[in-house]
Amino acid sequence: MGLRRAAITGIGVVSPLGNSVREFNRSLAEGRPGIRRLPEELAQGSGAQVGAMVDWDPAPLFKEAEIANLDRVSQLAIAAAAQALAASGLDVARCDRNRIGVCWGTGMGGAQTLETSYRRLFVDKEWRGRPLAVVMAMNNAAGSNVAVRFGLRGPFANFSTACSSSAMALGEAMRAIAAGRADAVVAGGSEALLVPGVLAAWQALRTLAPADPSDPAASCKPFDKRRSGLVLGEGAAALVLEEESAARLRGARIHGLLTGYGNSCDATHMSRPDRDGQVRAMCAALEESGLQPSAIGYLNAHGTATAVGDVVEAEAINAVFADAAKELWVSSTKSLHGHLLGGAGALEFAATLLALEEGILPPTGFLEQPDPACALRHVAIKAQHIDPPRAVMSNSFGFGGSNVVLVAERA
Repeated sequence: MGLRRAAITGIGVVSPLGNSVREFNRSLAEGRPGIRRLPEELAQGSGAQVGAMVDWDPAPLFKEAEIANLDRVSQLAIAAAAQALAASGLDVARCDRNRIGVCWGTGMGGAQTLETSYRRLFVDKEWRGRPLAVVMAMNNAAGSNVAVRFGLRGPFANFSTACSSSAMALGEAMRAIAAGRADAVVAGGSEALLVPGVLAAWQALRTLAPADPSDPAASCKPFDKRRSGLVLGEGAAALVLEEESAARLRGARIHGLLTGYGNSCDATHMSRPDRDGQVRAMCAALEESGLQPSAIGYLNAHGTATAVGDVVEAEAINAVFADAAKELWVSSTKSLHGHLLGGAGALEFAATLLALEEGILPPTGFLEQPDPACALRHVAIKAQHIDPPRAVMSNSFGFGGSNVVLVAERA
């Protein structure tokens, strides 16, 4: 068997920046944020003030009974996957569905179902639970529902490695195609965790940013001296990966080739990032792609806007890229769409692919006072227009020390 490379032929997005790739891309290009003050029914007494919410109406896509039996995390996943498959032009009905897989990632799973169940139990004192609560809330529900919805019977894998979950799903989808275990894979991730209990738990970690006093939309400021923490978001992103020669044979539009996947564990601390672990993941992705650091024209950073995290990542990027870092454009789109945790890697990889295709590099919003400790070539406030780069990189670093880095090249 010859070299089997993974081509990305479809992208689907449901996000705080819009519920289509076109709208998402426009918001990124315009630096338009999707972060806003949380409504009281979500914030309650948690202390959390801002979030990145999706304006979502499931009615056009689901029957009433389906809405009742699908957690929001699965609804968003199916919606994104439907967009990606439609955009790919892949006629699933005429394909061998045993050769089309699903790789999915989520951090918190069916958070809304769990919240409702616990409220029913501990507040309403109702001991009779919902019959489908378990299958709605389990972490593999979103990916499994994507497989069921589209009849995809190939290799299935679900990942829950905190903030690197969906990036890992994409990397492992690439490996499945390379190994000949699948001809196509729907890969991505989703998260729907904006519920009072989860917000209270994250607030207790003291990592959430308070609302910016002048503009709640400006609350997430990665790499800025004024940064005060991350902002949680929700949404989903899905990508269709196909074996390259088959995609070309059918004349599919190829957004890029996923050629590098680095996966490492810090093995040091559950929540404190480690520079060396991030360096290992970036180096592994570059090695697999066969590219030198100077070939990367844009890097979508993990950039959560925490005091320690941004500095550690900047140090890791500079260590890997050395002199090439001076020419490397870097931004964190979390400043606009918030942190989707398990869904972050896929959404940010979608943004990175769009930059690869069009040469419009999305900005780090509200980066007005760059921290000298985060010395990078920032795409600050406004998008940067360049000739489409040869290759791009996307970083995803999660609690538990799980680091995933993806490298994509122009087709």
